[in-house]
Amino acid sequence: MRAVVYDAVGAVPVVRDVPPPACPADGVLVAVAATGVCRSDWHAWRGHDPVALPHVPGHELAGTVVAVGPAVTRAAVGDRVTTPFVNGCGRCDVCRGGDPQVCPQQTQPGFTGPGSFAELVALHAADTNLVRLPDAVGFVEAAALGCRFATAYRALTAHARLQPGQWLAVHGCGGVGLSAVAIGAALGARVVAVDLSADALDRARRLGAEAVVRSDHAVEAVREVTGGGAHASVDALGSPVTAAASVRSLRRRGRHVQVGLLLDPAGTALPMDLVVAHELELYGSHGLAAADYPAMLALVASGAVRLADLVGAVIGLDEAPAALMAMDQLTGASSGITVVDLGR
Repeated sequence: MRAVVYDAVGAVPVVRDVPPPACPADGVLVAVAATGVCRSDWHAWRGHDPVALPHVPGHELAGTVVAVGPAVTRAAVGDRVTTPFVNGCGRCDVCRGGDPQVCPQQTQPGFTGPGSFAELVALHAADTNLVRLPDAVGFVEAAALGCRFATAYRALTAHARLQPGQWLAVHGCGGVGLSAVAIGAALGARVVAVDLSADALDRARRLGAEAVVRSDHAVEAVREVTGGGAHASVDALGSPVTAAASVRSLRRRGRHVQVGLLLDPAGTALPMDLVVAHELELYGSHGLAAADYPAMLALVASGAVRLADLVGAVIGLDEAPAALMAMDQLTGASSGITVVDLGR
């Protein structure tokens, strides 16, 4: 099969023929129709997350089941599916407790094994992790769900506990940040978007942001716009600067959610004096369980969020290596989510 492969950390990825994966006994093989290009893929390529080499990246996927393992009871050949980027084992106490997104035995396509920048991808524990797609959701739009949109949804609903009329500050308007903007607006929140890129801020406005501010003076601007600070704030980029700004942007009793990956957590100095004095809440957010997808898909189906508006570019598999390497630039080549359409 054709796949994007890199042979060493930071080496130029190439499209070449590789052997197809085997179907796991408890899993499925999916013919990939579309897959997102995510900054997490870039982290692995740059060596920030260890992967076995040579490696096929990709973890935000949608496609059609073409093979089913003998232990699978809830999937059939021909199903249109997507999956969370974290696949829980389905057997441990954590999974049974409803939190496979933090399963200690988790698998992740594109990290623990070959990913979805390929014509076929293997998924484990299919009965726990597969999500059937509604007919109204296309493959390109569904590929925008798997990591950034789903992570933003859980961050705002489970951790930020966002309520209509509350202020939400979103620091960093890449894929996950723009998803948070759109979801926050759909939930009835008042959203202020923070970024350095004028294009990203313009897209944030179109997705429902009530106000936009440049990140080089984010704290003062957010506190002014929101009348004293946001009720909830998300660092969707992942840097010491944006993490600290997110916390400092909060009003008293506010909630900060860390979504962006921090390359050097030990070097991230959060204002813990404010956390204590203002009784702030700090959370991390790591994906969304497949069992929680129906509520998210219902929000999409309601028309309150248009997944297509989150997609910045649609490219073919041969263009995926360049799109991955373009993430060396913090703001990327364009705002919005880049999706690889394997039918192009």
